[in-house]
Amino acid sequence: MRVEVTHTGPIIRVERLEYAERETAGGVVVPAGFRDVVRHPGAVTVVAQKDDGIFVLVRNRRVAVAHWLVEFCAGKLERGENPDAAAARELEEETGYRAERIEKLGAFFTSPGFADEIMHVYLATGLSPVPQRLEPGEELEVVEMDPGTLSQQIASGAVTDGKTLGAYLLWTLRAGIPQVGTLHARGAGGAA
Repeated sequence: MRVEVTHTGPIIRVERLEYAERETAGGVVVPAGFRDVVRHPGAVTVVAQKDDGIFVLVRNRRVAVAHWLVEFCAGKLERGENPDAAAARELEEETGYRAERIEKLGAFFTSPGFADEIMHVYLATGLSPVPQRLEPGEELEVVEMDPGTLSQQIASGAVTDGKTLGAYLLWTLRAGIPQVGTLHARGAGGAA
C-alpha cells in the first residue's frame, strides 16, 4: 500500500492510501483504488453527573456544521496526553467543575469509514465548582439536564451530537438501565 500525506494541520493529518487489487478470504476481488483517511490524535468526552443526578453538558457552537449543539464536554488529546488526565482537564476548562471521581466507561471510533479517531468516554462524579477556562475561540455555555430530559431530547432528535449519543448509551449500560430489543446477526456484512 502506498501512503501519500495530502494535508497536515495542527490537529489532523490526511493520508491518501493507494491499494492494489486483492482477493479477500471469501474470494471477493477488491479492485485497486484510493482511500482518503483522517489521522486524529484521539479525544475524550465526559458524562458529568452532579450528586442530585443532573448532567452537566455544554451548548457548543460547532463551525463545521454551522449549528449550536448540546453535548457532553469533550476535547482532543494533546500529544502524549493520558486520556484520564485529558478528561479531568476538559471537564474543568469547559464546564467549570472539578470531579472527585473520574472513571472510564468505554471507548469507540467516531467515524471509522474515514477517520481513526478514538473517543474515550468517562463518567465524572463528586463535582465541585472551579473557574471555567475556555480556550480562545471556544463558544459554549453550560447546560444542566436530568437524565430523563436528555433521553427525550435524544429520542426527539434535538440532541444529535454523535459522541453524546454514544456516551449516553455507555452511561445507561453502566447505570443498569434496561435496553430494548435483541440483535440477531445474519452473518458477516449482513443486515441485522
